[in-house]
Amino acid sequence: MLSLYLASGSPRRRELLTQIDVPFNTIIAAIDETPLVNESPESYVERLACEKAQAGRDVLLKSIHPDLFCVLGADTAVVLEGRILGKPVDQADALTMLKALSGREHDVLTAISVIDSQLCETRVVRSRVKFRDISKQEASLYWASGEPQDKAGGYAIQGLGAVFVAGLNGSYSGVVGLPICETAELLGHFGIPCWQNLTVR
Repeated sequence: MLSLYLASGSPRRRELLTQIDVPFNTIIAAIDETPLVNESPESYVERLACEKAQAGRDVLLKSIHPDLFCVLGADTAVVLEGRILGKPVDQADALTMLKALSGREHDVLTAISVIDSQLCETRVVRSRVKFRDISKQEASLYWASGEPQDKAGGYAIQGLGAVFVAGLNGSYSGVVGLPICETAELLGHFGIPCWQNLTVR
């Protein structure tokens, strides 16, 4: 069986893989996450997931035979009217994002990519999230909590930001950062087990 490496420093993605009993290690390899000119949000997350997986594989190839492992990369983007909302650079940026999301629906795209010595497969999962109205005071208090500072779109659905979510159509875990259903299916193609197929090969 191949060893799986998660090319991510996200504790949320680690928790989601652990939740379904996927055995894995982590590898961190930095990439340039700047969107390309005229790149669609779908193409952007798909490209970054692939590049993260490839970058992790490149690091591992220095010490591990390519036939012994595969790498999972993932990327998530909050998209409002076709515009990617990244991580807020400061309080003003975060409050602007939350104001734009307030009382409206937006998309969350998460791409997952798995690569081994012969194959690279990718999935993109889209979820639709509806926010209730958010007051300026609430947005300021939320920023003061520290939670939005490293989150795409300036919020975390698995944290305090859940109070803003009035509806969700799609994958909750995908919004968190790793769509479990699609990830388990994709890993199965590479022979990586999760809880329901630990003994089924």
